[in-house]
Amino acid sequence: MNAASPDIVYDLVIIGGGINGCGIARDASGRGLKVLLCEKGDLAQATSSASTKLFHGGLRYLEYYEFRLVREALKEREVLLRAMPHISWPLRFVLPHHSGLRPKWLLRLGLFIYDHMGGRIILPPTRTLDLRKDSAGRPLQDRFTTAFEYSDCWVEDSRLVALNARDAADKGAVILTQTSCQTAGRLNGIWQVTLRNEVTHATYVVQARCLVNAGGPWVEDIFRNKLRQNSSDRTRLVRGSHIVTRKLFDHDRPYFFQQSDGRIIFAIPYETDFTLIGTTDLDHHGDPGSPVCTDAEKDYLCKAASEYFKNPVTAADVVWSYSGVRPLYDDGATSATAATRDYVLKVEVEAGAPLLNVFGGKITTYRKLAEAALAKLRPWFPDMGQVWTAGAPLPGGDFAVDGVADLIVKLRQKHPFLDEKWAKRLVRAYGTQAFELLADAKSTADLGQNFGWNLTEREVTWLRTHEFAHSAADVLWRRSKIGLRLDADQAQVLQDWIDSTKHV
Repeated sequence: MNAASPDIVYDLVIIGGGINGCGIARDASGRGLKVLLCEKGDLAQATSSASTKLFHGGLRYLEYYEFRLVREALKEREVLLRAMPHISWPLRFVLPHHSGLRPKWLLRLGLFIYDHMGGRIILPPTRTLDLRKDSAGRPLQDRFTTAFEYSDCWVEDSRLVALNARDAADKGAVILTQTSCQTAGRLNGIWQVTLRNEVTHATYVVQARCLVNAGGPWVEDIFRNKLRQNSSDRTRLVRGSHIVTRKLFDHDRPYFFQQSDGRIIFAIPYETDFTLIGTTDLDHHGDPGSPVCTDAEKDYLCKAASEYFKNPVTAADVVWSYSGVRPLYDDGATSATAATRDYVLKVEVEAGAPLLNVFGGKITTYRKLAEAALAKLRPWFPDMGQVWTAGAPLPGGDFAVDGVADLIVKLRQKHPFLDEKWAKRLVRAYGTQAFELLADAKSTADLGQNFGWNLTEREVTWLRTHEFAHSAADVLWRRSKIGLRLDADQAQVLQDWIDSTKHV
């Protein structure tokens, strides 16, 4: 990967390696702009790896009249699905009718709008299920007899971030992880940005015509304390927590469960052997970098799921939990649930050097957010290229939207030592680039040490070389979810190997 240069005046220096920062970096690099992105930790280390992992319109946002946001998100689902069929795929959600909550006519109306306002082509429409006959009804309590089945999409959220960063780097962007912005100020119309390497603690200055603050939960801290900028804009930090349980049902359709408090939760098949349940919506106070799913939130999610499943979900079923802080734009909503999920972009200009602050946003609309951000900055970069990302696959995504099964067959034909499960994992992670990763390997011995769950030296080297991974946690929890499979001793073996080969 390329390195920063103090002799270059970058067009954009982007602070923050979450989905918004990496999406803007990719789009801008593809338009010919010189881009540097700095991230104090790992890519997607905070909010962007703690989502519910869905490309969805946000069915419940219709109740808050967020029609522009829902329409944009619905249109984006299929654009994104075509661009990354390895890390995103369609899901059919089952929404049981609860007689004590929203009436059937209201659910039908909402789903009719959902089906028709987004230009749906690939995804099938809503249908009604008789839960007494359909397999989706078997895990549910007998009192649920009718459900609606509708379409949305899954996405591997942290891999989405890494692949956007990878594509940006391939187009010339400098991507610096483990690098924080210490301070920044304007001098003669140019930003002077002091960066610090968080491993060596070395500091140095880079220059930029424009600064983009995509700091996520730290966006307000950055513009107030790092950049010394005054603004009336505020963020509202909202914590969303999830639990992962043992597998609760055998089919591949997730559930959408309404709650008596007006909220909803999802119960989604996860990593083959688990179920993902979430999310909560609570105002967050304190450090946004270390949120935890509290015991109260775990209890809430267990009880919420138990209202629907025949077999109660208990704390004993939980194998893992995670929590993220959403940096929503503070629109004065009375509750965290009602606060807008729409993005807000604010440009401030002083002495000819613009600052773009990025507030909020959904993972589903990250690409549109990037386009909107560059549209805001076009007055300062009138020669930048035009919009281009809608038809461009992410690395490894250059195959048919329904081509995963065929790709698995071809990978196993070329590498017969792969079993079905291993080949599927590689295709789902790397798409067509799985062939490049395995290269001329004839046996497992050619891939080096196996750290567990068929995670080999060859794959870890690929992640370090091509996807900015530096630690075992980067590999096990953000470039994959193999951390669910390995114990602490196995994770330490991986970390020891990474440490011993850092300069190789």
